[in-house]
Amino acid sequence: MKTIERTDFLKEIALQHEVHPICALLGPRQVGKTTLAKQYAKNFKNPIFFDLENPIDQQRLGATPLLTLQELTHDLIIIDEIQRVPELFPTLRYLVDQRAFTILILGSASRDLIAQASETLAGRIGYIELPPLTLAECEIQNYKKRWLRGGFPRSFLEKTDESSMLWRESYITTFMERDIPQLGFSIPPLLMRRLWMMLAHNHGNIVNLSDIGRSLAITHNTVRSYIDILQGTFMIRLLQPWFENISKRQVKTPKVYIRDSGIIHGLLNLQTSEDLLVYPKLGALWEGFALEATIDRMHTKNEEIFFWGTQGGAELDLLLFHKGKRIGFEYKFSDRPQITKSMESALNDLHLNHLFVIYPHATTFPLSPKITACGLTSPEFLQLSALINSF
Repeated sequence: MKTIERTDFLKEIALQHEVHPICALLGPRQVGKTTLAKQYAKNFKNPIFFDLENPIDQQRLGATPLLTLQELTHDLIIIDEIQRVPELFPTLRYLVDQRAFTILILGSASRDLIAQASETLAGRIGYIELPPLTLAECEIQNYKKRWLRGGFPRSFLEKTDESSMLWRESYITTFMERDIPQLGFSIPPLLMRRLWMMLAHNHGNIVNLSDIGRSLAITHNTVRSYIDILQGTFMIRLLQPWFENISKRQVKTPKVYIRDSGIIHGLLNLQTSEDLLVYPKLGALWEGFALEATIDRMHTKNEEIFFWGTQGGAELDLLLFHKGKRIGFEYKFSDRPQITKSMESALNDLHLNHLFVIYPHATTFPLSPKITACGLTSPEFLQLSALINSF
């Protein structure tokens, strides 16, 4: 199976190492962190790799981590699956304070779940979140394949849609039965699968913790803690609402998305492109897919993205703050999108600099002076940041 070289992320790791002695590459399991780290290691003369899923490496770094690492003369230290031994963080802090080590750590959980990292290594570590393969990395003309199979390299690169679905089904099962327990959480796999399925059917909608709790016979606080785990392992996105100082009553509850399109299609048993097109909530599937593609293109942080809605029905799928500008996005699975009252309301109430309607074509054209229909496969979408800067 071929390897896709993720050049932009290789540059980002190098940039982080210019500023910090430690770079943390975080992302879901099987997203390609190890492959990327090995590609990065080719820039060094004498790198060393520790895999904490390997019992031998785990024993070496678990029993005498300081003794093992302190004696190394390698110019790059890579430690994979760091969340398995979070006790290493104080040792890493001591090492980089004593010598000019260059360290790359890989983890399958967010820094919120690996809390020791942010506390122990403050000022010494830079974070990079590695998403599944982006549209540009998959070649944008393959967007239908990328939408159906998702961006996990093994899933996207499988020879057939059937084998890709089998890989994703196995991934989902392994995640619930092995990965979550390895993070220290004791959750019955069947219960987590039911929760994940409910979130998949609620994809793109407001999260109602109480309703989910009643359906699963657990408290809403337990639902919240389980959702936090799914968010911390990069499986879901909770998009927070934006509140504007206006007289209208506004939505105050986050929306939920399954982040990888291939994973949600696996949960919903949508195996082919034809299955997608007849799915009753096709618009929500498109919204989630195109929203993640937008976030990838803009390299935005979670604190820069929101959705907006009012009790009267006006809404905006994505509100993005970019270099002092307020940019809105709507996602429409349509051959030729039209301006709606909701878009006009968002423009006026949120004082947007511009609003883009992302739809599944290769053409970009203006709908009004402040609204542009932007095709997902258009050159303009690939240069989205530059396009925004032009307004």
